[in-house]
Amino acid sequence: MVKLNKIYTRTGDDGTTGLVDGSRCPKNSARIAAMGLVDEANSAIGLAVAAVESAAERNLLIHVQNDLFDLGADLATPSADGDFTPSEMVLRIVPSQPEWIETQIDALNEDLEPLSSFILPGGSEASARVHVARATTRAAERAMVALAAQDAVNPAALAYINRLSDLLFVLARVLNNNGHRDVQWVPGANR
Repeated sequence: MVKLNKIYTRTGDDGTTGLVDGSRCPKNSARIAAMGLVDEANSAIGLAVAAVESAAERNLLIHVQNDLFDLGADLATPSADGDFTPSEMVLRIVPSQPEWIETQIDALNEDLEPLSSFILPGGSEASARVHVARATTRAAERAMVALAAQDAVNPAALAYINRLSDLLFVLARVLNNNGHRDVQWVPGANR
């Protein structure tokens, strides 16, 4: 368990932050941008949790929030040799985590109204909050892909963040009365 006794350390005053391996990284680097957007997505999911009434759906989102902390730890632990094997000292996203998301998507999608158009982010408050989390998750994915263009990123972590936005899309539809309250996009409606 992590124990935080002191919140400020002053070590970041020079514009760097510490990584899990003890190295320091500029706060404006692609790695820190990716970590920050994963944290932002986690915060957006926390806001959604506050509006979701169903215990099962809240627990699903809290499960995801915990996984996103794992993802942040994964990103905060660079791999010079491209080895993303987890160990007692190195936390990594593992293939079973994106697989769990796929299972959740399949279960939630079973009772949804089929889509006949793109939908607008909205409907119920809970659905709208989940859509914000979905959009923020997509931003985190873009940042992780940008990092992967410069440095090795765990493939399971990339799969996880990609699947997560799909899960949030499906969950937003579930929260709109299984798609019955979805707001459909009408192309060119306001011309």
